[in-house]
Amino acid sequence: MAGLRAKQKADKTRRILESATRLFREQGYDSARIEDIAEMAEVSVGTLYNYYQNKGDILVATVAMEVTEVLEAGARIVANPPLNVAEALRTLIEQYYDHSLFYLSKEMWRTAMAISIQQPETPLSRRYTELDSQLCAQVVQLVRTLQVRGVVNASIDVQAMGEVFFNNLNLMFMEFCKVEAMPIEDLKARVNAQHEPLAALISTIKIV
Repeated sequence: MAGLRAKQKADKTRRILESATRLFREQGYDSARIEDIAEMAEVSVGTLYNYYQNKGDILVATVAMEVTEVLEAGARIVANPPLNVAEALRTLIEQYYDHSLFYLSKEMWRTAMAISIQQPETPLSRRYTELDSQLCAQVVQLVRTLQVRGVVNASIDVQAMGEVFFNNLNLMFMEFCKVEAMPIEDLKARVNAQHEPLAALISTIKIV
């Protein structure tokens, strides 16, 4: 019975999040109503509030769903990356970016970012920060894996270098979200161009 209850809870959670993201896209985050989300998800308003206190909680839960899937896909890349620093970074980061708008629109990302900054001590904001930390740790792990496999210079501080790569890809993603008309391919191209010189500096394989 416990397994069935857990399955039913997961199913309701998924329906709520999928319904919310659809309404956030169609109506805008501010205009979407909790009552309409509950109706679309086929749950009562009371049930929805048992899961989430407000729309902000729903939004961050959607971010968490997005990042969880991204991390799972990223783990497979980190476990067996291309043995070229620039290519490995490009493969991982483009996987992040390609999935970034699967559930969330740019407006939804902007709202989630704003909430995390405006309410830094709330559980919602702490969860957002935790997700960022997990992504950063994965980029660090990629650099560490490449170092272990001999393609990153042994003298490189992989923690510091991974954080540099993550901080840049994260900042560039924020800039991407600010500009509604910017296509994802432009974001990828700009980040790749920025990372390639750094990748060359830390690589043991020098291209002549």
